[in-house]
Amino acid sequence: MNNMLEITSSSNPMIKMIKGLYRRKERRTRKLFLIEGIKMIGECLDNDYPMESIIYCDGLLDMRGGEELFERIRDDRRLFKVSNRIYEEISDMETPQGILGIARFESNSTTDIEIGDNPFILLLDRVQDPGNMGAIIRTSDAFGIDGIIVTNGCVDTYNPKVVRATMGSIFRVPIYGVQNEIELINMFKDEGMALYVTALEGSMDIREVNFIRSCMLVIGNESSGVSRGIMELADNRVKIPMSGGAESLNVAVASSIIMYEGMRQRVQ
Repeated sequence: MNNMLEITSSSNPMIKMIKGLYRRKERRTRKLFLIEGIKMIGECLDNDYPMESIIYCDGLLDMRGGEELFERIRDDRRLFKVSNRIYEEISDMETPQGILGIARFESNSTTDIEIGDNPFILLLDRVQDPGNMGAIIRTSDAFGIDGIIVTNGCVDTYNPKVVRATMGSIFRVPIYGVQNEIELINMFKDEGMALYVTALEGSMDIREVNFIRSCMLVIGNESSGVSRGIMELADNRVKIPMSGGAESLNVAVASSIIMYEGMRQRVQ
């Protein structure tokens, strides 16, 4: 085992930095975010995602899967030990599992998008709930979405609640921020990409929409839907057929159904 560093004070610079990373501005300035829990650290390691430091306490060894993970990381030069008390100060989980990582992200620009041939892209227009954002990223991973573009009005994709809700998918799905979504959409449309937006009125049944072609699907804000400027650029408005009494679905559930239909068409 290496000469592991132990942090014994709450005033240690690393502890102060971790607390700061719960703020969006600090995450964006440092290009760092927090991952917490046994599964998330394991997923990060499995995907060779860039992780700066790993912080753990003895409580990890009491958790299911904790000993196995510790054996995997015990000689890692990035490993720091803290007391259970200090760990509770920096944890964001209701039931802390005793392990937390500091990971590095790149500010992916839409100019760097590598989508290959016949892509299926998701654009999130002002999705603000962390649980919804995390679920959408996870579903995108499951259904083979080529990339996610998020507008300025969206919740930060590196918010700890979002990261936790992705269940590790954030390490696999390319995510891009966009400053001017209208300009970006027009650029993609000029390249032959179809733009589909979710809407309740004047819409096509998703089973009649051609998801096999190169396309971008826009998912709108939880309460106000897709913004007017994007809606006006749509090639088709799309909706999910429903036979029950509910008028609409949760944004994460709706996006999952549409992504599944897209995958179904593409794998036939």
